[in-house]
Amino acid sequence: MSIDLCKVMDLPIHKDPRGNLTAIEGGIHIPFEIQRVYYLYDVPGGSERGGHAHKGLHQLIIAMSGSFDVVLDDGKDKRRVHLNRSYQGLYVCPMIWRTIDNFSSGSVLMVLASNKYTEDDYYREYSDFMRARWQA
Repeated sequence: MSIDLCKVMDLPIHKDPRGNLTAIEGGIHIPFEIQRVYYLYDVPGGSERGGHAHKGLHQLIIAMSGSFDVVLDDGKDKRRVHLNRSYQGLYVCPMIWRTIDNFSSGSVLMVLASNKYTEDDYYREYSDFMRARWQA
């Protein structure tokens, strides 16, 4: 997998004077069915999250409030993506190492995931990720 497959996706916006609405349907608006949703909040200033890769999990990362940066690393190339719009999500395919930093005050990060949680899907050590990445 390459970071070129990871991209910021515009999500549908239903505009209304009373407030906008964005609805996301798995397999329609994003390239996978949603099996799990989780979110990060109250992240202390200067903290970093992520620091892992997934073997088979697809994700869409959304800045529901505030902003943060996602650093993508495919073992060869790196790219930093700034997220700050609740109607955009960053699609992250499997076998991409990600770290998340530069959280603004009050930011909320939501993740839509293709599978339920299983520890077996993680590479938590960068050296293990690199070995697996270049054996494929």
